This record gives sequence, C-alpha cells and structure tokens, in this order.
Amino acid sequence: MRLRIATWNINSLRLREEQVCRVLKQKAPDILCLQEIKSPVELVPTIGFESIGYNHFIARGEKGYNGVAIISRLPLERNWSHDFCSKGDARHISAITNCGITIENFYVPAGGDVPDRDLNKKFEHKLDFLEEMSDYFSKRKPKKTILVGDLNVAPGENDVWSHKQLLNVVSHTEIEIKKLVSVKNSGGFVDITRKHIKEGRLYSWWSYRSPNWEKSDRGRRLDHVWATKDIADSSASSIVFKEARGWPRPSDHVPVFAEFDL
Repeated sequence: MRLRIATWNINSLRLREEQVCRVLKQKAPDILCLQEIKSPVELVPTIGFESIGYNHFIARGEKGYNGVAIISRLPLERNWSHDFCSKGDARHISAITNCGITIENFYVPAGGDVPDRDLNKKFEHKLDFLEEMSDYFSKRKPKKTILVGDLNVAPGENDVWSHKQLLNVVSHTEIEIKKLVSVKNSGGFVDITRKHIKEGRLYSWWSYRSPNWEKSDRGRRLDHVWATKDIADSSASSIVFKEARGWPRPSDHVPVFAEFDL
C-alpha cells in the first residue's frame, strides 16, 4: 500500500482549521500530524475533518499552548503519550495504524533565545528533552516506525539560510545538532526528507518578523519526517509544501510530506 504522511506545526488548530482542511483536500495525506494545536482536546473542531473522510483523531492538548494531534483516514488501533521532562506538557503522542506502522509525533521545545544551559532554562529544557528522546528510543528499539514533528533543530548547513551566521543561534548550535543526531541514531532512524532531497537549501519555517519572507527566504528546516531503517527503503518521495506559507493568516511553518510503499 502507498502511505502518505505529513507533519505541520499549525500554530493554533482552531484558528487554522480551514487551512488544515485545505491541505487534506488538496494533498490528501493518509495521516496528518500537527503540533502546537494550542487547545484543549475537547474544544478542537473535528466535524470538518470527518466530512472529508478523516474519521480518526487523537490528541493531547493544552489551553493556548503546545498540543499535538494525529488526523487520519486510517484506523488508529492504539495510542499513548509520554511526558518528557515530567513537566506535564502536551508535546508527544503516538499511535499504531491498522497497517502496523507506529507514528511518533513530537513538538520539541524551541529553547528560547540564549544558547546556554546555565543562563537559559528554556534551552536547558530543550537539551534535556532531546536527551530523554534518545533514552526513550534506545530502550524501545523501534521497528516499522515513522517519527515526525517540529523538532526545532535545523541540523544541516543547507537547512538554514546562513550556516555561518546561525552557528550561535538557537536551533542550529553544535550542541543541539549533536543531541538531535543522538536521537536519530538511538532509534535507528533515517531522515526521509533529506534522503529524497539531498541537495540545496531546504526550509519549513520562515519567521513572522519578516514581511517579505519569500523574497528574503531566510528560513530553517525545523520540521522532520524520519523512519526506522526497516521501512526507510520503502519511502518513495518527500516534499516541503512551501505554498502554504503564502496563504492568508498562515502558520510560520509549512507541511512536510513523505510517501511510503509498504
């Protein structure tokens, strides 16, 4: 079967429900994973999703903050979540599809502005979160797993608009990249987007601070699709749907897609 999965930091699901429906209709993923839904689960509108065939919805939510969700037209047979760093944040949710694939959906802390563990508690939280992710996958030895989410790290030189200028900027520092690589290695994951788009600069986030975001094109690739090695070879393609950044009242992130022939 062909499985199309997407990840998107929506920056308020209730505010951008119409945009989510637009992506579901236009790009037709089987599964759409969202981050920063910024809503208690009971207040998330799902009727629109159901009306176009997405009858399966699971989420962890918080009022006005964090929150992760999985919208699917495939049955989700089991789901769970883990409280990384024991803060009670809604930053992770997992599910097993009826085709036996495990989906891991993450929203990694952004980390604030100062890349120093001792001076910035938000950065400390981010590093601790990534370390716990490494431990989580080291213990579980995942198989047939797709990990997606806003991981808030742009790891490669071509994943940022200027490697030199952003080396000391949160999201592209050496220590964050090292921690993210450790997560990837601990679970035996392959970066599916870069597997299919090997060359050139590639971004999934552009700051709201730049009104001419497209012209300046100072982006970062913060949103990722990974797969365990046992299914990575079955991946057929990956795209970044940049068009969505130009829609009215957009999220500052865009959807990232990958397809698998399972």
